[in-house]
Amino acid sequence: MGALSPNKIQLSLFPIVVLLSLISLSNSAPHTKTFLHCLESHSEPSHPITSAIFTPSNSSFSSVLQAYIRNLRFNTSTTRKPYLIITALHVSHVQAAVICGQKHNLQMKIRSGGHDYEGVSYVADVPFFILDMFNLRSIEVDIASETAWVQAGATLGELYYRIAEKSKKHGFPAGVCHTVGIGGHISGGGYGNMMRKYGLSVDNLLDAQIIDVQGRLLDRKSMGEDLFWAISGGGGASFGVVLSYKIKLVQVPETVTVFQVQRTLEQNATDIVYNWQHVAPNTSNDLFIRVVIDVVNGTKQGTKTVRATFIALYLGDSKSLLSLMNETFPQLALKQSDCIETTWLRSILFWDTINITNPVDILLERQPLSIKYLKRKSDYVKKPISKEGLEGIWNKMIELVDAILYFNPYGGRMAEIPSTASPFPHRARNLWKIQYQANWMQSGKEVADHYINLTRKLHDYMTPFVSMNPREAFYNYKDLDLGIHHKGKKSYSKGRVYGVEYFKDNFDRLVQVKSKVDPGNFFRNEQSIPTLPHRKN
Repeated sequence: MGALSPNKIQLSLFPIVVLLSLISLSNSAPHTKTFLHCLESHSEPSHPITSAIFTPSNSSFSSVLQAYIRNLRFNTSTTRKPYLIITALHVSHVQAAVICGQKHNLQMKIRSGGHDYEGVSYVADVPFFILDMFNLRSIEVDIASETAWVQAGATLGELYYRIAEKSKKHGFPAGVCHTVGIGGHISGGGYGNMMRKYGLSVDNLLDAQIIDVQGRLLDRKSMGEDLFWAISGGGGASFGVVLSYKIKLVQVPETVTVFQVQRTLEQNATDIVYNWQHVAPNTSNDLFIRVVIDVVNGTKQGTKTVRATFIALYLGDSKSLLSLMNETFPQLALKQSDCIETTWLRSILFWDTINITNPVDILLERQPLSIKYLKRKSDYVKKPISKEGLEGIWNKMIELVDAILYFNPYGGRMAEIPSTASPFPHRARNLWKIQYQANWMQSGKEVADHYINLTRKLHDYMTPFVSMNPREAFYNYKDLDLGIHHKGKKSYSKGRVYGVEYFKDNFDRLVQVKSKVDPGNFFRNEQSIPTLPHRKN
């Protein structure tokens, strides 16, 4: 069956009565037949839910589960498996999942793309089931109004492709990994290489549809501005099940320019990175220059050096870019031969490390080109780092060898939007965001511990150079090192530890919204928004 058009879903499909005070049941998994009967009885007869349910006895269960696991750390024989998977085909299947999950005291994990770094959308340490949204992925683009409705299960690549089908002069500011699911990406903030021009994904939202804890289908008007604000950067999975977002498209030129230039320490990388941090947050809003720092073999046998890779998107032609770079960032010594003029859609291929000459319909592929074991962490930098500081960082990276840093500049539009406009608070005072990366392909706990500890050691070393009180972190770069939500009396105090790092002063407002719309804390995961301590937990 095709996904529903968000414009045509009626806000009340059929009467649903949910008891606000549910009988407390055992923590053990419910009897299968009882749970399945509940799901069937709460979905529309014209859209039976049976074909959307996969239990471990189903031959396709493993393939459905693994299809959207993007971190191999959570795809092992010892990883706890879900009680069942609901691959929703209709809005009533989502409503049934919410109602029956509460009735049977079974934790629900909501998965749209599976790119959450800690696997919180498909792993739990208690009995749980997965509500997988990948079938709900319709995209309706309206160029006349410069808007689109996109369902949570669509990927960024599908969205970009559908926009380009209708217009070569429109795009949307979001990520460059084309297999990322819309639901998690946008609800957690959503950033990409046009954020200096147009802000985050959530800065370009107009409306949304969500299933709340009572099983009601709400839009922006019926959910109210507080809840709409919360799911525009505070993580949708803490408040309900986001079905779709209405987004505002942005203007892009028919010709954009990209480049990738590498410099090692022997090629003056320290001076260039030092200058980058003064230029990148303050240059034209049309220019975004990311720096990737990694360790490679040196020119002398047996030695290591640091390499800085500068990757850029410029919303204009190469002639204008070269003029701008020569004036503001001559240290990089950019040449015409480094520049590639292309369309905005094809620039996504370039940034996603796909050959730019490939057919653009590769963006419709929902499986990544590679899946690996990984660990990620994040930080924010508020003042430039001295050359001596950078040299110390390089030495630490050479010591660790396999840790990687991504520097993503802010400034521009990011500095103009108030920190309270959305739950995302990391605005004007930050120069750039850091992502720490470790990737590996070997299985085993010893190997995993080695690579995970690399990121932790580098993160610890960076303490003097990054934000503090709180040390800020990006919610879409989930990092369970920051703390874990525990259901019970300490829910709020545990949640506040990571909540303040992700959301700063916006955390308190998120807690207020959560306590109002989901007082029983049904919508929860390892780093969800907690309820107020005097509420039922």
